[in-house]
Amino acid sequence: MEFTETIQPTDFIWLAGLILFACWLLDTSLGRKALADSLPRRNSMPPYLPLVPLLLWFGAVSMTVVMVQKLTPGLQGWQKIFRDHLVMSIGAIVTMAAMMFLAHVHFPRGLKGFGLNIKTIAKDFVMAILNLLATWPLMMAAITMTMFFARLLSGQDYQMQQHQQLVMITEYPQLPVRIIIVFVAVVIAPLLEEMMFRGFVQTTIRSYFNTRNNAWPAIAASSVFFAIMHADPGHWPALFVLGVCMGYSYEKSGSLLRPIFIHFFFNAYGIAAALLMET
Repeated sequence: MEFTETIQPTDFIWLAGLILFACWLLDTSLGRKALADSLPRRNSMPPYLPLVPLLLWFGAVSMTVVMVQKLTPGLQGWQKIFRDHLVMSIGAIVTMAAMMFLAHVHFPRGLKGFGLNIKTIAKDFVMAILNLLATWPLMMAAITMTMFFARLLSGQDYQMQQHQQLVMITEYPQLPVRIIIVFVAVVIAPLLEEMMFRGFVQTTIRSYFNTRNNAWPAIAASSVFFAIMHADPGHWPALFVLGVCMGYSYEKSGSLLRPIFIHFFFNAYGIAAALLMET
Protein backbone atom coordinates (compact mmCIF):
# COMPACT_ATOMS: atom_id res chain seq x y z
CA MET A 1 0.00 0.00 0.00
CA GLU A 2 2.83 2.40 0.89
CA PHE A 3 4.48 1.72 -2.48
CA THR A 4 1.32 2.43 -4.47
CA GLU A 5 0.78 5.64 -2.52
CA THR A 6 4.17 6.94 -3.70
CA ILE A 7 3.35 6.42 -7.40
CA GLN A 8 2.64 9.65 -9.25
CA PRO A 9 1.01 10.14 -12.69
CA THR A 10 4.33 11.42 -14.00
CA ASP A 11 5.88 8.04 -13.19
CA PHE A 12 3.70 6.45 -15.86
CA ILE A 13 4.88 9.08 -18.36
CA TRP A 14 8.48 8.24 -17.49
CA LEU A 15 7.86 4.49 -17.84
CA ALA A 16 6.02 4.81 -21.15
CA GLY A 17 8.76 7.09 -22.45
CA LEU A 18 11.57 4.74 -21.44
CA ILE A 19 9.84 1.79 -23.11
CA LEU A 20 9.24 3.74 -26.33
CA PHE A 21 12.79 5.09 -26.38
CA ALA A 22 14.23 1.61 -25.80
CA CYS A 23 12.11 0.23 -28.65
CA TRP A 24 13.33 3.06 -30.91
CA LEU A 25 16.96 2.28 -30.06
CA LEU A 26 16.50 -1.40 -30.81
CA ASP A 27 14.61 -0.75 -34.03
CA THR A 28 17.12 1.76 -35.39
CA SER A 29 20.45 0.16 -34.33
CA LEU A 30 20.93 2.75 -31.57
CA GLY A 31 19.69 5.49 -33.87
CA ARG A 32 22.18 4.88 -36.67
CA LYS A 33 19.47 3.75 -39.11
CA ALA A 34 16.77 6.10 -37.85
CA LEU A 35 16.95 8.48 -40.82
CA ALA A 36 18.45 6.18 -43.44
CA ASP A 37 15.42 6.62 -45.70
CA SER A 38 14.96 10.33 -45.06
CA LEU A 39 15.51 12.39 -48.21
CA PRO A 40 16.06 16.18 -48.30
CA ARG A 41 12.97 18.20 -49.16
CA ARG A 42 13.22 19.59 -52.68
CA ASN A 43 13.22 23.37 -52.64
CA SER A 44 14.66 26.42 -54.36
CA MET A 45 15.30 28.48 -51.22
CA PRO A 46 18.46 30.61 -51.25
CA PRO A 47 20.53 30.17 -48.09
CA TYR A 48 19.61 33.62 -46.77
CA LEU A 49 15.84 33.07 -47.00
CA PRO A 50 15.36 31.95 -43.34
CA LEU A 51 16.57 35.41 -42.33
CA VAL A 52 13.37 36.91 -43.76
CA PRO A 53 10.95 35.42 -41.16
CA LEU A 54 13.59 35.75 -38.43
CA LEU A 55 14.01 39.47 -39.09
CA LEU A 56 10.28 39.94 -39.48
CA TRP A 57 9.54 38.31 -36.14
CA PHE A 58 12.49 39.40 -34.00
CA GLY A 59 12.81 42.78 -35.70
CA ALA A 60 9.59 44.25 -37.06
CA VAL A 61 7.21 42.59 -34.61
CA SER A 62 9.40 43.40 -31.58
CA MET A 63 9.61 47.03 -32.70
CA THR A 64 5.83 47.13 -33.15
CA VAL A 65 5.31 45.86 -29.61
CA VAL A 66 7.60 48.62 -28.28
CA MET A 67 5.77 51.28 -30.33
CA VAL A 68 2.35 50.13 -29.08
CA GLN A 69 3.66 50.18 -25.52
CA LYS A 70 4.72 53.81 -25.94
CA LEU A 71 1.36 54.73 -27.49
CA THR A 72 -0.59 53.16 -24.63
CA PRO A 73 1.45 53.96 -21.50
CA GLY A 74 -1.59 54.01 -19.22
CA LEU A 75 -2.20 50.28 -19.29
CA GLN A 76 -0.96 48.37 -16.27
CA GLY A 77 -1.17 44.88 -14.83
CA TRP A 78 -3.12 42.26 -16.74
CA GLN A 79 -4.26 44.81 -19.34
CA LYS A 80 -0.63 45.48 -20.28
CA ILE A 81 0.03 41.74 -20.58
CA PHE A 82 -3.10 41.28 -22.71
CA ARG A 83 -2.08 44.15 -25.01
CA ASP A 84 1.44 42.81 -25.56
CA HIS A 85 0.21 39.30 -26.31
CA LEU A 86 -2.45 40.60 -28.66
CA VAL A 87 0.10 42.58 -30.67
CA MET A 88 2.47 39.60 -30.72
CA SER A 89 -0.34 37.34 -31.92
CA ILE A 90 -1.15 39.66 -34.81
CA GLY A 91 2.54 39.96 -35.69
CA ALA A 92 2.93 36.18 -35.53
CA ILE A 93 -0.01 35.66 -37.89
CA VAL A 94 1.55 38.12 -40.37
CA THR A 95 4.92 36.34 -40.07
CA MET A 96 3.31 32.93 -40.61
CA ALA A 97 1.45 34.22 -43.66
CA ALA A 98 4.77 35.44 -45.08
CA MET A 99 6.40 32.06 -44.42
CA MET A 100 3.54 30.19 -46.06
CA PHE A 101 3.82 32.43 -49.11
CA LEU A 102 7.58 31.82 -49.33
CA ALA A 103 7.05 28.07 -48.91
CA HIS A 104 4.42 28.09 -51.65
CA VAL A 105 6.89 29.81 -53.99
CA HIS A 106 10.06 27.85 -53.15
CA PHE A 107 8.82 24.28 -52.66
CA PRO A 108 7.86 22.31 -55.82
CA ARG A 109 4.68 21.03 -54.20
CA GLY A 110 3.97 24.26 -52.39
CA LEU A 111 2.72 23.90 -48.82
CA LYS A 112 2.49 20.11 -49.17
CA GLY A 113 6.18 20.00 -50.05
CA PHE A 114 6.83 22.22 -47.04
CA GLY A 115 5.10 19.62 -44.87
CA LEU A 116 1.63 21.12 -44.39
CA ASN A 117 -0.79 18.50 -45.63
CA ILE A 118 -4.16 18.17 -43.89
CA LYS A 119 -4.43 14.52 -45.00
CA THR A 120 -1.74 13.54 -42.47
CA ILE A 121 -3.29 15.29 -39.46
CA ALA A 122 -4.66 12.16 -37.75
CA LYS A 123 -1.45 10.15 -38.11
CA ASP A 124 0.76 13.09 -37.10
CA PHE A 125 -1.40 13.75 -34.03
CA VAL A 126 -0.91 10.20 -32.72
CA MET A 127 2.77 9.95 -33.66
CA ALA A 128 3.47 13.31 -32.01
CA ILE A 129 2.28 11.91 -28.69
CA LEU A 130 4.51 8.85 -29.06
CA ASN A 131 7.53 10.93 -30.15
CA LEU A 132 7.15 13.30 -27.20
CA LEU A 133 6.72 10.41 -24.75
CA ALA A 134 9.88 8.74 -26.05
CA THR A 135 11.80 11.99 -25.60
CA TRP A 136 10.37 12.84 -22.19
CA PRO A 137 12.95 10.91 -20.11
CA LEU A 138 15.78 12.60 -22.05
CA MET A 139 14.34 16.06 -21.38
CA MET A 140 13.93 15.27 -17.68
CA ALA A 141 17.52 13.99 -17.61
CA ALA A 142 18.67 17.24 -19.25
CA ILE A 143 16.80 19.26 -16.60
CA THR A 144 18.33 17.14 -13.81
CA MET A 145 21.85 17.60 -15.18
CA THR A 146 21.29 21.32 -15.62
CA MET A 147 20.14 21.61 -12.00
CA PHE A 148 23.13 19.58 -10.79
CA PHE A 149 25.77 21.68 -12.54
CA ALA A 150 23.98 24.97 -11.81
CA ARG A 151 23.89 24.21 -8.09
CA LEU A 152 27.51 23.06 -8.26
CA LEU A 153 28.52 26.43 -9.76
CA SER A 154 25.99 28.79 -8.18
CA GLY A 155 25.20 27.12 -4.86
CA GLN A 156 22.47 24.88 -3.53
CA ASP A 157 19.96 27.75 -3.51
CA TYR A 158 19.75 27.77 -7.31
CA GLN A 159 16.24 27.29 -8.66
CA MET A 160 15.37 26.95 -12.33
CA GLN A 161 13.13 29.81 -13.38
CA GLN A 162 9.68 29.11 -14.78
CA HIS A 163 8.92 30.23 -18.31
CA GLN A 164 7.66 33.82 -18.27
CA GLN A 165 4.25 32.88 -19.65
CA LEU A 166 3.76 30.26 -16.95
CA VAL A 167 4.54 32.89 -14.33
CA MET A 168 2.07 35.33 -15.89
CA ILE A 169 -0.78 32.85 -16.23
CA THR A 170 -0.59 32.05 -12.51
CA GLU A 171 -0.01 35.66 -11.45
CA TYR A 172 -3.00 37.08 -13.36
CA PRO A 173 -6.29 35.22 -12.83
CA GLN A 174 -8.30 37.44 -15.22
CA LEU A 175 -9.94 35.32 -17.93
CA PRO A 176 -9.01 37.49 -20.97
CA VAL A 177 -5.30 37.42 -20.19
CA ARG A 178 -5.34 33.70 -19.47
CA ILE A 179 -7.12 32.95 -22.73
CA ILE A 180 -4.64 34.93 -24.82
CA ILE A 181 -1.62 33.44 -23.01
CA VAL A 182 -2.95 29.94 -23.68
CA PHE A 183 -3.62 30.90 -27.31
CA VAL A 184 -0.08 32.20 -27.77
CA ALA A 185 1.54 29.24 -25.99
CA VAL A 186 -0.35 26.33 -27.51
CA VAL A 187 -1.36 27.68 -30.93
CA ILE A 188 0.80 30.60 -32.04
CA ALA A 189 4.17 29.43 -30.68
CA PRO A 190 4.05 25.87 -32.11
CA LEU A 191 2.93 27.07 -35.55
CA LEU A 192 5.33 30.02 -35.77
CA GLU A 193 8.43 28.38 -34.30
CA GLU A 194 8.11 25.10 -36.16
CA MET A 195 7.61 26.80 -39.52
CA MET A 196 10.61 29.00 -38.77
CA PHE A 197 13.12 26.65 -37.14
CA ARG A 198 12.19 23.32 -38.69
CA GLY A 199 10.57 24.36 -41.96
CA PHE A 200 13.04 27.09 -42.98
CA VAL A 201 16.20 26.91 -40.85
CA GLN A 202 16.58 23.12 -40.71
CA THR A 203 15.64 22.62 -44.37
CA THR A 204 18.10 25.29 -45.51
CA ILE A 205 20.97 23.93 -43.40
CA ARG A 206 20.42 20.44 -44.75
CA SER A 207 20.18 21.69 -48.33
CA TYR A 208 23.24 23.95 -48.40
CA PHE A 209 25.74 22.86 -45.78
CA ASN A 210 26.81 19.36 -46.85
CA THR A 211 24.15 17.50 -44.88
CA ARG A 212 22.11 16.25 -47.86
CA ASN A 213 22.69 12.60 -46.99
CA ASN A 214 22.68 13.03 -43.22
CA ALA A 215 19.94 15.01 -41.51
CA TRP A 216 21.40 14.93 -37.98
CA PRO A 217 23.75 17.95 -38.31
CA ALA A 218 20.85 20.08 -39.61
CA ILE A 219 18.61 18.82 -36.80
CA ALA A 220 21.27 19.64 -34.19
CA ALA A 221 21.98 23.10 -35.61
CA SER A 222 18.31 24.09 -35.84
CA SER A 223 17.80 22.78 -32.29
CA VAL A 224 20.62 25.01 -31.03
CA PHE A 225 19.02 28.05 -32.69
CA PHE A 226 15.63 27.06 -31.28
CA ALA A 227 17.00 26.73 -27.73
CA ILE A 228 19.04 29.94 -27.58
CA MET A 229 16.13 32.01 -28.87
CA HIS A 230 14.51 31.43 -25.47
CA ALA A 231 15.48 33.84 -22.74
CA ASP A 232 16.59 31.59 -19.83
CA PRO A 233 19.87 29.68 -20.41
CA GLY A 234 18.77 27.21 -17.75
CA HIS A 235 16.12 25.95 -20.17
CA TRP A 236 18.46 25.53 -23.13
CA PRO A 237 19.58 21.88 -22.59
CA ALA A 238 16.01 20.56 -22.29
CA LEU A 239 14.83 22.75 -25.18
CA PHE A 240 17.70 21.45 -27.30
CA VAL A 241 16.54 17.88 -26.64
CA LEU A 242 12.96 18.88 -27.48
CA GLY A 243 14.24 20.55 -30.66
CA VAL A 244 16.05 17.37 -31.70
CA CYS A 245 12.83 15.41 -31.16
CA MET A 246 10.85 17.83 -33.33
CA GLY A 247 13.57 18.04 -35.97
CA TYR A 248 13.81 14.26 -36.15
CA SER A 249 10.04 13.90 -36.47
CA TYR A 250 10.06 16.40 -39.35
CA GLU A 251 12.79 14.57 -41.25
CA LYS A 252 11.33 11.13 -40.54
CA SER A 253 7.78 11.94 -41.60
CA GLY A 254 8.26 14.82 -44.04
CA SER A 255 5.32 16.46 -42.26
CA LEU A 256 5.67 19.76 -40.46
CA LEU A 257 2.42 19.02 -38.63
CA ARG A 258 4.15 16.40 -36.51
CA PRO A 259 6.65 18.75 -34.80
CA ILE A 260 3.86 21.34 -34.52
CA PHE A 261 1.77 18.83 -32.57
CA ILE A 262 4.76 17.84 -30.40
CA HIS A 263 5.33 21.50 -29.58
CA PHE A 264 1.60 21.93 -28.89
CA PHE A 265 1.49 19.00 -26.44
CA PHE A 266 4.66 20.13 -24.65
CA ASN A 267 3.42 23.68 -24.14
CA ALA A 268 -0.10 22.53 -23.22
CA TYR A 269 1.36 20.23 -20.57
CA GLY A 270 3.34 23.12 -19.07
CA ILE A 271 0.27 25.39 -18.98
CA ALA A 272 -1.93 22.67 -17.45
CA ALA A 273 0.69 21.79 -14.82
CA ALA A 274 1.08 25.46 -13.82
CA LEU A 275 -2.68 25.92 -13.44
CA LEU A 276 -3.08 22.66 -11.50
CA MET A 277 -0.29 23.65 -9.10
CA GLU A 278 -2.14 26.90 -8.50
CA THR A 279 -5.17 25.01 -7.24
